[in-house]
Amino acid sequence: MPTLTANDGTRLAYHLRGDGPPLVVLPGGPMRASAYLGDLGGLSAHRTLVLLDLRGTGDSAVPADPATYRCDRLVDDVEALRAHLGLERMDVLAHSAGGSLAMRYAARYPARVASLSLIAATPWALGMPATAEDRLAAARLREDEPWYGAAIGPFRAWLAGTGDFDPVFAPFSYGRWDDAARSHFAGDEAETNDEAADVYGSPGAYDPPATRAALAGLAAPVLVLAGALDGGPRPCLARRCADVFPRAEAVVQPGAGHYPWLDDPRWFVRRVAAFLGQC
Repeated sequence: MPTLTANDGTRLAYHLRGDGPPLVVLPGGPMRASAYLGDLGGLSAHRTLVLLDLRGTGDSAVPADPATYRCDRLVDDVEALRAHLGLERMDVLAHSAGGSLAMRYAARYPARVASLSLIAATPWALGMPATAEDRLAAARLREDEPWYGAAIGPFRAWLAGTGDFDPVFAPFSYGRWDDAARSHFAGDEAETNDEAADVYGSPGAYDPPATRAALAGLAAPVLVLAGALDGGPRPCLARRCADVFPRAEAVVQPGAGHYPWLDDPRWFVRRVAAFLGQC
């Protein structure tokens, strides 16, 4: 397992999967170990995936200062990885909460980004959160699912702040609630550093006006991919995110939720590989 040392001395681990030019992959969660990404549905057949375990997750060490879990502070770790890999510029793919980290990195180091793929990324860094209304609108698309009746009440309560997270509504995150989805969800608790997740988006993590201004000049091409059934982000929010960049395309994957490489690996890989092949 390869490692590098961050600027503050924290040991960071990353995992290599596949063949081809490197693609640096930033996980979401926030602060979930990169293991949940697998090989991104077979994207490893086209690229060498460099899957970073963010500090305090997976095989990376816990930092001495918990404040370094904050999204803007993690930008330094991404830059340390680039320098460690010896890449002048790098293709970056980020999932979910990792999208805000990727956007903050691109805003600070635009010349280091060759391309940016934002997969089911809620653009917190742009001041565009997914609202409760967004999530409920997406949930209503699943009314015909056999699990919907048991899930929608607890889901509404969680969104309203009157109930805790309940695994009964986990199916809303997946395009298909099958054995693969159940197995994937089962790893979430063990793979996520909850303490770090609480710090990730804490005050100071994002600076939307400055980030928007910086990204408006980003020369790199950007792919913003959303699942048609995802509530965070919904496709309309993904399109608004794409509008921030001068060279972005927004793509909606049919029948997909928050983990599109699980829902239809062939569609996902074909679309992302085509984008990367143009870069």
